[in-house]
Amino acid sequence: MKNLWFFENVNLFNTLCPHKFKEYRKCHNFDQYKKSDYIYFQEDSANKIYLIEKGKVKIGYYTEEGDEMVKAILTKGELFGEKAILGEEKRNEFAQSIDAKTSICPIGVDAMHDLMRDNKTFSLRIYKFLGMRFKKLERRLQLILFKDTKTRFLEFMKELCEEYGYDCEKTGDKIVVHPYTQKDIASLIGTSRSNLNVLMNELKEENLIAFNRKELRIFQ
Repeated sequence: MKNLWFFENVNLFNTLCPHKFKEYRKCHNFDQYKKSDYIYFQEDSANKIYLIEKGKVKIGYYTEEGDEMVKAILTKGELFGEKAILGEEKRNEFAQSIDAKTSICPIGVDAMHDLMRDNKTFSLRIYKFLGMRFKKLERRLQLILFKDTKTRFLEFMKELCEEYGYDCEKTGDKIVVHPYTQKDIASLIGTSRSNLNVLMNELKEENLIAFNRKELRIFQ
């Protein structure tokens, strides 16, 4: 199943940002965040939707025991806070910048509803996004609950291939140039960074993968 960990490889910002629409351009501003800054917390009012112009944002929540659970790590062009469109009044998750320079386009719920009503393409993209996001989270929960770490990582690699991969012309290997750190990946598949590092090195020794900070090669 395609695009389970991330929304499709489409830059939503280029299509949905209000500054693309003349009637919203004059009153539209971007919000800037540094690393570890929160865009919103759990229990905050859900009165805006957000698009990422640049940087990375972590979406997650804290358990009653105080453990952090990461639901998604989003990058340029992606949308979050979308449940406000469906009537959510209070946030049940947090959103945090994990990049040194993150630029966010905030959209009021009323403005979003106006844009959806007045622009068919806009509305269809939003509904498609919502459907894909719910499928992604459901699949991710199933993997974390019922699969071991190795299986979760292998499934994650398949998704990276679909989102960011291409075939090497000389060898036929899959090359994936992605925006995620090992810490990001560990959070997304529900393991520690040290456990992930051990697993990736084991797969490297088995001559199944090779990797560096931003590139992953999957041998055929």
